[in-house]
This record gives sequence, structure tokens and C-alpha cells, in this order.
Amino acid sequence: MVVFPNAKINIGLRITGRRPDGYHDIETIFYPVRLSDALEFVVPDQTIIKDILKVTGIDTGRIPDDNLVIKTLLKLRGKSSFPYLKIHLHKVIPVGAGLGGGSSDAACLLKVINRHFRLNIDNSDLKALSLELGSDCPFFVDCIPSLASGRGEILTPVKPVLSGYYLVIINPGVGINTVEAYQNCRPGVPSTSLIELVERPVIEWKGLIVNDFEDFAFKKHPLIGDIKEELYRSSALFSLMSGSGSSVYGIFSEKPKLPMELTEYVIWEGVI
Repeated sequence: MVVFPNAKINIGLRITGRRPDGYHDIETIFYPVRLSDALEFVVPDQTIIKDILKVTGIDTGRIPDDNLVIKTLLKLRGKSSFPYLKIHLHKVIPVGAGLGGGSSDAACLLKVINRHFRLNIDNSDLKALSLELGSDCPFFVDCIPSLASGRGEILTPVKPVLSGYYLVIINPGVGINTVEAYQNCRPGVPSTSLIELVERPVIEWKGLIVNDFEDFAFKKHPLIGDIKEELYRSSALFSLMSGSGSSVYGIFSEKPKLPMELTEYVIWEGVI
């Protein structure tokens, strides 16, 4: 069986507080995009004694047994019984890019195994299980535009505000360590809720909808900030770094003509 775990972008990202459990409270809108990995699993004809994962495409920098896919299987086996599997993960979503690729792989695998083997785990339990794998994993269970708060697991569906716009996602090929990014942020409660801001026309978002990780990321890797500025110079209605970085996206009214120096970094573009 083959499935295609989607990436996401963040429309705004505010760090609203530090939590006693060591995590942070956030406010963001997770928005699914059609950039996706490919994930296939089969039940082998011959008996195997553990799950086997093969990873192709973008190098994750990890051995297969340390991949979130294997951790997902181990977590699920603590709840239900199903055969050991051979899995092929083809990575297209860059690692450490703020696009949720690993979390999407994990949540998508949970859903498809639950369905295929008729484990009868309901959506709320799947989301609770996925939260043990990553703070943004619960979003990928339903994978619809959602306002996220708490650690990112408190989800409220929102209107598909980007429907019909042209999206360009650019990844400069540098990684941002999420833990380091959080250590360098300054939590604060915004005066206006993000849900109110996204109801404004997209052209008005610039300067109102922000990502609290950008200051740190731009200082660490000035290229990220340069890309955002270049997208605005290319007539983007709105541009922002996604998640803790390092990918930057631009929203356009139509397909833009990008300068040559940007095109080499484009990893996905198209109408949303």
C-alpha cells in the first residue's frame, strides 16, 4: 500500500509561553500543501522478526532504525498487534525545514495501518498516540487547515484562506535546530489573535502575521532572510518562514517570475 504524507506551512507562529513540562505554548495555523513524501508498506511473504525500513530520496542523516517511522511502529505495537512490515520511505520533504515531513510520515503511517489492519482506533486516540511522537503530529491525522494552540495539539479547523493562490516554497538547504530555536525565543501573548488576522485580505498580512523564530533564524543564516526579501521583491503578497525554519514561502496572486538565484532553491510551487 502506498500513501503520500503531505507537508504543511505555518501561517504565523507565536510563542505564547513556557510550560512546566518543558514544552512551549504556541499559536499558529497549520496549512497543508501538496508537497509530499511517498510511503509504502508490504507484509512480506516470508516471516521477518522486525520491521524493515528502506529510505531513499533526500538524505535524512539518520540510520533507518532511528527514523520516526520505526518509532511510530514501535509505539503502535504497544497498543495493537499486526504483522511486521517492510517499509519504503521516499523522502521529498526536506528534513529540518519547518514543513513537518517527519511528523506527517508518522501520522500518515498510523492512519493507514489502523485502516488496513482494522485496528479500530478512533481519531481522538490516534491523535493522542501521535502526540507522543511529535507536537505537530496530531494535525496530520486530519490534515486540514487548523488553528493550533497548546503544544500544537489543540486544533480548530479554519477556512481554506489560501485556496486559489499561487504558493512557492523555497528551502535554502540549511538546517535549524528546533530546540535551539525555542531556547532563543521570547514568549509573549499577542494582542490580536491569529484567527482574526487571517480573516483580513492576504495583501494586509505583511507586518501583522509574524513568525517568532525568524529573528533567530535570520541571524544564524542570513540567507533565509534574504530569500524572504527577494520573494517580496518578486511581488509576493505575503512571505514567511515556516515553522522553526529553514523553508520560506511566498504567496502570490499568480505564477511569479522569480530571479535565477531563487529558482535553484524552489522545492515546490503551484496553485493551492
